[in-house]
Parts: sequence; structure tokens; C-alpha cells
Amino acid sequence: MRLPWTPAFAGVTMKRTWQKKGRDALLKNIDPLLNADVLAALRAMGHGDRVVLCDTNFPADSVARQTVLGRLLRIDAADCPRAARAILSVMPLDSFVEDAAARMEVVGKPQEIPPVQKEVQQEVDRAEGKSWPMVSIERMAFYEHARKAYCVIASGERRFYGCFIFAKGVIPPDA
Repeated sequence: MRLPWTPAFAGVTMKRTWQKKGRDALLKNIDPLLNADVLAALRAMGHGDRVVLCDTNFPADSVARQTVLGRLLRIDAADCPRAARAILSVMPLDSFVEDAAARMEVVGKPQEIPPVQKEVQQEVDRAEGKSWPMVSIERMAFYEHARKAYCVIASGERRFYGCFIFAKGVIPPDA
């Protein structure tokens, strides 16, 4: 007798249909850096929710525990520009706010823009199809903003000041 909640295929050995000719099948048009946990978080975010993308020096785990998601997500195989490209390939920026893209300021030099930030700026502009200047946030204020974010994604970025916050925008209905 099958219990009402037991799936019809329970006890049946299922073929690995996801594997063809010795290689794993990938999703079309989804950046392979976007693992299942990251995709689920980005999908769950609503308009105006924020995602932190950080370098290896950021206190990612302790800050992530205070976010809406409550746990750290990772894209370890990439630096920040590459991780930003992956994230922004599926997530539009919020056009209703001026701080939809933000960067952590260099301590004592708020006007200085390190190479990692210049490279992420290029990815932001590319993803949005126009110039979209990032705002800067003082280091300690950045930590406070990060704690209020939906989630934190740690990258493999080793350069200093590879810390960013992106606000999720909307995807309009088909015309």
C-alpha cells in the first residue's frame, strides 16, 4: 500500500537523464558560476532587496548570519568582476534608487577607485547597457548596509576593496 504523500515513482530506480554522453547537461543562458544556492537566493529576492558581493577579506560569514537569508553564499571560483557579471546576467538593477550599485570606500581616500572597483563598474555598465555610476559607502557604514541585505555572496576576489552592494530591480512584462 502506498501512502498518500509517497510519490508514484518511490522505490523505482530512475535513470540519470541529466547526463548525456559523459558530460553534465547545463542550463541554457545561465552563467555556470551561478550555483543552485545563488540562483535560488537571487530568484527569491524582491524588488529593492539587496545582495552583497564581497572579497575574501570581508567578514562574510558573520555579516551573512545577520541578513534576511541568514547564511553565506559562495562563488569561490571567480574574482569580483567575473562574479558581478554572472549575478547581473540574471538580476536587473533597481532604476528607482540612486544607490542600486554601491562600492566600499577606500579608508581615508573616499575618492580613490581601485582597479577591482573600476572593473566591476565596467560589468555594471555592460549589464545595464549604459553608464551606471556606483555610489561609495564608508567602510563601517558599508558593514551596516550589508547586515540589512537579503544575502551575502563571497567571491574568490583577493584584492582589497572588492566589496559591492546591488539592489534588485524589476523585469517588465512582455510588451
